[in-house]
Amino acid sequence: MERVLYYSSETSDDFAANGIEHKDLPPSYRFAFKNPIARAAAFFLYYLFGIPFGFLFQKIVFHEKIVGRKKLKPYRKTGYFLYGNHTRTAGDAYCPGAVAFPKKAYIIANADCMNIPGMRFMVKAFGAIPIPLSVGKMKEFVRAVETFEQEGRVITIYPEAHIWPYYTKIRPFSSVSFRYPAESGKPVFTFTTVYKKRKFGKRPKTVVYVDGPFFPKESSTVSEKKQELRDLCFEAMTARAALSDCEYVRYEKKPDAPENPEV
Repeated sequence: MERVLYYSSETSDDFAANGIEHKDLPPSYRFAFKNPIARAAAFFLYYLFGIPFGFLFQKIVFHEKIVGRKKLKPYRKTGYFLYGNHTRTAGDAYCPGAVAFPKKAYIIANADCMNIPGMRFMVKAFGAIPIPLSVGKMKEFVRAVETFEQEGRVITIYPEAHIWPYYTKIRPFSSVSFRYPAESGKPVFTFTTVYKKRKFGKRPKTVVYVDGPFFPKESSTVSEKKQELRDLCFEAMTARAALSDCEYVRYEKKPDAPENPEV
């Protein structure tokens, strides 16, 4: 029997249900490792534990297949942005690393990810870039993202922001998160998780499609570039999501829910 979840808003409801405490980053938090020993430890944790475990997890749990990774190869040295649909918890944490390998995939995430007891160093080592709640810390966050992109890193963004497990469509999202590639000119790619029926077992398997690169018009303003990139990504992700052929979790809008605001 399929599971049914009821929502009020496609843009603000979240079904992560991870039980992690909601609180801001501590004032002393730094977005990059400065200590050489810490940097070395993070490197080995990511490549000797994080990546092998992630590949194994995705294969065992989701029987995952990635299509189109070759499109990323010409941009390994320059770096790029990855935009994906947010339909898993752990799955969406490990997927970017598999897509971007051998490059390290950094993931812009909610500050909650740093509130897992005893896991802050490991989560940071695995590439999490937490979004702070305070204005002062937000300035540091922006500088960190800009530094990472200047260094040719791979930066992952889930523009839908909230997790809807096993959702088979693309939810509305704004152009806000496209500010960085719009300003820097870095290439943009999408990676869309699609759900497919399995011969055995109730849970679907996943196929992740990589599309791009996407670039805005050079003559456009930054504001226009943000919107152009958003539209290109939304169109590509929507087309790929339509390839899903099963619905493990069904989402229904509450009868008294207001209309979704335009994004």
